[in-house]
Amino acid sequence: MKAGTNLEKVLESGAFAVTAEVGPPQGAVPDEIRNKGETLKPYCDAMNVTDNQSAVVKMSSWSSCVILKEMGIDPVMQIVVRDRNRLAIQSDVLGAVALGIRNFLCLSGDHPSLGNHPEAKGVYDLDSIQLIQTLKGMRDEGKFQCGEEISGEVSAFIGAAANPFAAPFELRPHRLAKKVKAGADFIQTQMIFNVPRFKEFMKQVKDMGLHEKVYILAGVGPIRSLGAAKYMATKVPGMDVPEEIIERIRKTPRKNRAKEGIRICVEIIQQIREIEGVSGVHIMAIEWEEAVPEIVERAGLMPRP
Repeated sequence: MKAGTNLEKVLESGAFAVTAEVGPPQGAVPDEIRNKGETLKPYCDAMNVTDNQSAVVKMSSWSSCVILKEMGIDPVMQIVVRDRNRLAIQSDVLGAVALGIRNFLCLSGDHPSLGNHPEAKGVYDLDSIQLIQTLKGMRDEGKFQCGEEISGEVSAFIGAAANPFAAPFELRPHRLAKKVKAGADFIQTQMIFNVPRFKEFMKQVKDMGLHEKVYILAGVGPIRSLGAAKYMATKVPGMDVPEEIIERIRKTPRKNRAKEGIRICVEIIQQIREIEGVSGVHIMAIEWEEAVPEIVERAGLMPRP
């Protein structure tokens, strides 16, 4: 049973979808989520809530999704296989569906060594493709991963991530194909700065017919500073930030660099909209959510459906 979520309806209508990413607080402060939700609500069709992003402990994705749901927002619950085994994951999915959460994004998660508990053991009982298969089985067959029957229906709109830039580049579309075959309904990509490379990726995706089987939301985001640009270019695996982007930020006066970062993001969105097979954008402005309204408005993505 599909979820019938707002995100699913927007995508099925053929409208160019907009989702945004929300980072939960490092504490039990619900107003921090509510404030971000209020900022983003008019400007996107659904909001992703990260799941201990960068392997740093935060308020849980599912509880933050409940808070957003209570505000009339369509949440996307991220699930990483790093922190839970198959029992806990399936239990969390049942609980989330019972609370009205229907969108799920299946991820591997950043390695624990990168976060604030580097001694933590990664679980990785399932990989991200097996997680997609598990959710699909729960939804379509009404069965747990072990084959036992589930009481009642599990409605879900299943998402996965794709990185068009990770090496080896030529295998990226084939990795995407595996996730589509596993049961992904929608895809959100790594943040895009190298548009020509992304066009090349999408050409291969179209040649394989994948754009007709899954909704692809292109990941975008604003660069706030020169340091952020350099960090993404050199420290984030699979991120492709062309030198001309870094130079453009460098040549901008320091006080204007955040505005330039927003301008670059808007330009990238406008270019992405022209690429066949792209169904929307996913805006990642973690801890800079206030930039999203300006980006959406300047990119001509208002009003939302």
